[in-house]
Amino acid sequence: MGKGGNMIDELMTDHREVEEMFGRIQAMTAGGQQLRDQVDEVTIELVRHSVAEEQYLYPAVREHIDGGDRIADKEIADHGRVEKILKQLEKVDTDDPQMSTMLQQLMDEVAAHVQDEENNIFPMLRRACTPQQLDDLGDKIRRAKTMAPTRPHPSAPSTPMASKLLAPGVGLVDRARDFVTGRGKS
Repeated sequence: MGKGGNMIDELMTDHREVEEMFGRIQAMTAGGQQLRDQVDEVTIELVRHSVAEEQYLYPAVREHIDGGDRIADKEIADHGRVEKILKQLEKVDTDDPQMSTMLQQLMDEVAAHVQDEENNIFPMLRRACTPQQLDDLGDKIRRAKTMAPTRPHPSAPSTPMASKLLAPGVGLVDRARDFVTGRGKS
């Protein structure tokens, strides 16, 4: 995920990549391993993206935007709902009728979250932050994603400090599990 640039460009690139993944999932006609692989890929990307946002985007929102605490709290709650769906998807067989309902719920939650960020939060941050601040945050977001967990952990603390302390260790364990199982290699 991500190609460089400022924080907003980085996160919008992530959004487009997840939308493409959702498109591939919607185009599938059957379950099985191919669907599991796509669900695993979108899970990995959404978890990494969420962790990076919680570490850097939402603290910037709190600091630079009027009413930022309320906005950040709402966005973190959105992440919590998405993470719970992702955790449920890990446990559901791809041929289970609940799979398509849960995937639609995930896509709807993510689409609403993306729309809110892109239409409201990002324009406010562009006005409130200098280009250098946004570039620095982009670098931090990219680094955070390399260390972030790849599996949902809905009970993990979502505060920036806890995330910065815990995410590298949890991420290492998740990446080791992914390596051993071959998850995320499709």
